Amino acid sequence: MKNKFDDLEESKTSNVECQMSNVQKIDKNVVILGWVSFFTDMATAMINPILPIFVVVTLHEGVDKLGIIVAVATFVSYALRLLSGFISDRYGIVKPLVVSGYALSALSKPLIGFSHSYKSVAALRGLERLGKALRSAPKDVLIASFSKKQSTGKTFGFHKTLDIAGELTGTLLAFFLLWKLGESEVVFRSIFFFTIIPGLIGLVLVIFFVKDVPKKPKSQKFRLTVKDKRVIGMLLFYFLFVFFMWSDAFLTMQAKSVGIAVMVIPLLFAISTGTQTLTSYLLGVFIDRVGALKIMAFGFISGVASLLLLFLQKPLFTWIAFAFFGLFTVATLNATRAYIAMQSDNKGSVYGVFYAGVALFGALGAYVCGLLWEHFGMHTALVFSLVGTTTLLLLLVGKNYGALRG
Repeated sequence: MKNKFDDLEESKTSNVECQMSNVQKIDKNVVILGWVSFFTDMATAMINPILPIFVVVTLHEGVDKLGIIVAVATFVSYALRLLSGFISDRYGIVKPLVVSGYALSALSKPLIGFSHSYKSVAALRGLERLGKALRSAPKDVLIASFSKKQSTGKTFGFHKTLDIAGELTGTLLAFFLLWKLGESEVVFRSIFFFTIIPGLIGLVLVIFFVKDVPKKPKSQKFRLTVKDKRVIGMLLFYFLFVFFMWSDAFLTMQAKSVGIAVMVIPLLFAISTGTQTLTSYLLGVFIDRVGALKIMAFGFISGVASLLLLFLQKPLFTWIAFAFFGLFTVATLNATRAYIAMQSDNKGSVYGVFYAGVALFGALGAYVCGLLWEHFGMHTALVFSLVGTTTLLLLLVGKNYGALRG
């Protein structure tokens, strides 16, 4: 006869088999796209922790110039994010846009190592973001097309897990290089040059190992449907939240201002990306179970908590703030991408609107926060962001109270 310990063991075995079965349901093209994102984001994450320091300290530019760089890097991709999504819907051109985007990003990041002014950094960072603009909406169309039925949140969560794992690897590698080689200008530039290696690996994977979606006929008529417009209306909350929310560049400068050493700053990014890696797939599962809006609200709460912790101006709270920033990032992105996949008809175009909105509002927000910080101090910029994000959280809960309660 089986005793209760046998039943417990069978239950554990069943849970493990169930989890393995869930992962096996992920299409192999999504898995490869995940590895493409892994290597591409590894390269990006290697430069993100040092770029603000490189601009402000090495190149002797002001924080307002850093705000301009962040603004240019996000705003410059505004039109192409819309255009690439429209093209993928209207003409069925998907994979070529994805490949072109990854190629542009892989080749532009190393060139930052040759920069000697904020203008050239802004131009190259903008070029790299153009690559992201070309690929973002079509890539999500690929993922959505390879998603199994009723597993959309899980599929996006799985892809994001590999995506963020690449970021984590890149930040840890940046920390190791700074720890071993020091914080000199030569080391910073060498790290920029090194990003060509993971960038090219990701490019090779997407060219040779990812299938395209079936091409739609060119004569197909295109227009946004009522469902598409309803989804875009809901995205406005996220756009405004991105406007007020600090970017990782400003979190980096806050960390330096409270006494955290430059060499250690990549570990702050590791806290953020590590949190995302551990929670991304689980959040995707919860999106399928409880709905995208509830996970979106959770992400907003995490963003507000991150800013509140920064407001305390203590190194320990800054470390915790980066963890909540990671929760905000992964929860809102997974929820929004899954929501679009489940609720819209012309997914490529709506994804294009989504990424364009993030680019536009993120650029304006970075510019405003940079100006406030430079002319009125960090405290004023932080209060501005905290009041705005808290107000939007309350509006989101109020507008969707019934759906969130159910």
